[in-house]
Amino acid sequence: MKRLLLHLFVSLSTSGLALGFIFFAASLTPSLMPRSFFVQGALSGIAAAAGYLLGVTFTCFWKYLELPMPAGRRLAGNMVVCGLGAALSVLVLWRTADWQNSIRDLWHMERVDTAEPFSVAFVAIVAFFIAVLIGRLFRLTCLFLSEWLSRFVPRRVSLVIGGILAIALFWSVVNGILLRAALHLADRSFQRLDALLEDGVPMPSDPARTGSAASLVTWKGLGRQGRSFIASGPTATEISDFWKTPAREPLRTYVGLNNAETIEERAKLALEEMKRQGAFDRSFLVIIAPTGTGWIDPAAMDTLEYLHDGDVASVGLQYSYLASWLSLLVEPEYGSASARALFREVYGYWTRLPRQKRPKLYLHGLSLGALNSQVSADIFDIVADPFQGALWSGPPFASRMWREVTAAREPQSPAWLPRFRDGSLIRFTNQTNQLAIPGASWGPIRIAYLQYASDAVTFFDPNSFYREPAWMRHPRGPDVSPSLRWFPALTMLQLLVDVAIATSAPMGFGHVYAPAHYIDGWIAVTDAKVDAERVEALKRLFAQRSAPGGGND
Repeated sequence: MKRLLLHLFVSLSTSGLALGFIFFAASLTPSLMPRSFFVQGALSGIAAAAGYLLGVTFTCFWKYLELPMPAGRRLAGNMVVCGLGAALSVLVLWRTADWQNSIRDLWHMERVDTAEPFSVAFVAIVAFFIAVLIGRLFRLTCLFLSEWLSRFVPRRVSLVIGGILAIALFWSVVNGILLRAALHLADRSFQRLDALLEDGVPMPSDPARTGSAASLVTWKGLGRQGRSFIASGPTATEISDFWKTPAREPLRTYVGLNNAETIEERAKLALEEMKRQGAFDRSFLVIIAPTGTGWIDPAAMDTLEYLHDGDVASVGLQYSYLASWLSLLVEPEYGSASARALFREVYGYWTRLPRQKRPKLYLHGLSLGALNSQVSADIFDIVADPFQGALWSGPPFASRMWREVTAAREPQSPAWLPRFRDGSLIRFTNQTNQLAIPGASWGPIRIAYLQYASDAVTFFDPNSFYREPAWMRHPRGPDVSPSLRWFPALTMLQLLVDVAIATSAPMGFGHVYAPAHYIDGWIAVTDAKVDAERVEALKRLFAQRSAPGGGND
């Protein structure tokens, strides 16, 4: 056993170990999200493996060029590198708690006394060696293929072709077998979850509600998220009791995947259900693009319905039951096609109504819903008769319109809070209301982006592999750690992990948007005339509901 371990140790690349320890140390520095010991350990192990791979690749390239290798025994070199690397690791592990607290302090979270360095190190070592074993399997495949090819082509050519073939083989296995099997399993799981009829969510008895006995849309076909959207939300009585003024019953329309066969049929069904409910008789009408699972953020719609005394109708169309990242990966066109179809049906009917009597029309979407909502309307189709505005929260980094507007921002404004031209069309806001720009006047369309500087879903940047993202430059967002540093390749890996855990943030940070910030956004977008005391009372209500044990919103 000792001989086997010694052989394994000696076989490790000295340059790979050196870069592996450097990547491990750098991975412990903060990014956008605080991390548990398991997430940190997994990230650090993969980061160390990435550094090791880079070192091995450099050595292989050096040998490929037939340049002289440094003289000396690998065992001694590895021992020296491991000794120095261990010292560096102890130093950075000791600092990890402070780095994590640099985020937690900004987010008003409880500080941690320790980042559990032994647990982090154990998970990292396991993740590192699993990655190295996979890498060695890939190397053996390359050597086997190149050895066979060397009988027909020169050795250097066979090495290149063998590497390309090995990459193609591994990719086909991962993409064609493992990934498809995982996606199939996830698809079946989400489908069953979507079809689940929850206890405590009864079919509505009010005939005006979607899914009731009088509805054109069946209750069961709405899906889990659709039923939750219809059953939740404030009633006219609750709104009236809070404001001590008369209120209307908010109207919510939703059509699930199982309510009709095609996207077009679901969109037409949604329009007919809206007409049945009297949605076009309200003062405000919102077309919502849900997230991948069909979820609609209650913080967005509940606040709007309270703000306007229930005189609001809203409509959503489910296009998937997968989580947003899975939906974006396996069926990216469904969301945009669904958003376009719904907008086309609703907008087409809305434009035929008398302008003096029809409701004001708005768009909304969170996360993947924001991405799809942004492409739902073609400017050439609506320029003659535009809708009134949109509130998009947590727009994903892949949002084309968001990227273009951010890139064209005023030079003095930061990337995490851009100022676009004169502010008459598009404005950005975050935890503090930034929508009242001195000297700026809104135009006929009001578009607001609600985004947090700590939201990795919005600020992930693939180009961070080789350059520092603009949002990392000073001044930084108020919820971003001052200890965050950019590292080539590694920062992109850190941000990928941040994207995966972004919804685990406390409310008001990361990818979890707070009702109070929606309130400010809706006031600006809908041009609501409300006094400051009313606004503060509404914010207190939702703050109480959002507190632990305070409610379901």
